[in-house]
Amino acid sequence: MPMRIPFANSYAALPKAFYTRINPTSVKSPKLLEFNEKLAADLGLTIETTDNLAEVFSGNTIPQGAEPLAQLYAGHQFGNFNPQLGDGRAILLGEVIDTKGIQREIQLKGSGRTPYSRGGDGRAWLGPVLREYVISEAMHALGVPTTRALAAVSTGEDIYREQGLLPGAILTRVASSHLRVGTFQVFAHRGQTENLRTLTDYAIQRHNPEADGPMGLLRATCAKQAELIAAWMSFGFIHGVMNTDNCTISGETIDYGPCAFMDDFHMGRVFSSIDQQGRYAYGNQPNMVMWNMAQLATSLIQLFDDKDAATAEATAIIHAMPDQIEAAWLSRFAAKIGISAPTEADTDLIQDLLDLMQKDGADFTNSFRALSTPEARDQFTDRDAFDAWATRHAARIAPLEDAQQVMDAANPAIIPRNHRIEQMIQAAVAGDMAPFERLMQALSTPFALTDPELAKPPTQSEIVPATFCGT
Repeated sequence: MPMRIPFANSYAALPKAFYTRINPTSVKSPKLLEFNEKLAADLGLTIETTDNLAEVFSGNTIPQGAEPLAQLYAGHQFGNFNPQLGDGRAILLGEVIDTKGIQREIQLKGSGRTPYSRGGDGRAWLGPVLREYVISEAMHALGVPTTRALAAVSTGEDIYREQGLLPGAILTRVASSHLRVGTFQVFAHRGQTENLRTLTDYAIQRHNPEADGPMGLLRATCAKQAELIAAWMSFGFIHGVMNTDNCTISGETIDYGPCAFMDDFHMGRVFSSIDQQGRYAYGNQPNMVMWNMAQLATSLIQLFDDKDAATAEATAIIHAMPDQIEAAWLSRFAAKIGISAPTEADTDLIQDLLDLMQKDGADFTNSFRALSTPEARDQFTDRDAFDAWATRHAARIAPLEDAQQVMDAANPAIIPRNHRIEQMIQAAVAGDMAPFERLMQALSTPFALTDPELAKPPTQSEIVPATFCGT
């Protein structure tokens, strides 16, 4: 046996209403493009030979102990409720207990049609598969809670998209769980209180065993999401599709569709081609995560006999989120300017820098990274304004040596820039995986400038103004 996965499945033991058992659809000629050996070791996978990995991670071979299934969920998509979504192109193989004792799920994404495909082909093309692989692993290296990428496989089959025929691929994704706000919404909407209660108990046991009932779960989830949003914003990350079916109970980033890291800073920056109103713009992400948590609260309230009291408690939990997000944001951004123990007064200093960056169109990542160097003012066109800010900053962060260490630990040198991702995809479609490998190498240590070329913002001709779901 080339690989042994020590499955310890629990989701498959839940009631049948939670999922549909289904095997992946076989593909013609799978080829292993990338395999995350370190993650595999962390998961406790035993690899004797890599000969059969393409067959396993394409779904052609079902590993012993796997219980393949597609999960059911609902969700608000850009504010509009869809009562049934579910895994339309993904199949959960099963779960393992990793080497740290944490339960992790292994899922194939792009593995064929399921009962939840809603007319889609259930497949993925190579571009979004490699995009999610690179960005999710980059997020992990940055220290942001995220799903992980275990493997990428080409299928040997073309699939049809708006751009025409494109090479098919499958991503193997790992998550603490794939439980979403939408998982709760589907049972609440259907009035299936017992299923909702079972799901809530399962989520508490799995992610928050210390939580005191449904409101304890809500409180813990809100806290995790507040920290997650602050982390996203501190690195200039825009998720792009923060629907409730893309919002996890674990507090992990999930579903890297039309996501992007900003180059020049703007609070209203939008990349998603389908976000015409800026619902999920960079600066609106705190509002949207609170909206998502309100939808979770609405679902959980169905479990209480005294709904008025439950509504009051849930409302208080949601109303506490702005302060939670602000505190997490202040901690993150204060570190980015060298302050390890911020006070509320530091908010103005941070915001004034962001305002100057927006006015000048300064590069978000490089401007913060340069703050610990004499070249910081070179990032700005209005240098007199920056010099005035820098004088205030210097007075706040003395002694400088300590602040430099704080800044260098908070500000990455290299991020997965949009234009580099696009160049990598185009090269991979042409059969050249070298740009992918180059990105993976540099992004594995994002706080070290190991590849200066990858730190450069795009030229005018390289700018990628929009991103697409496109899976």
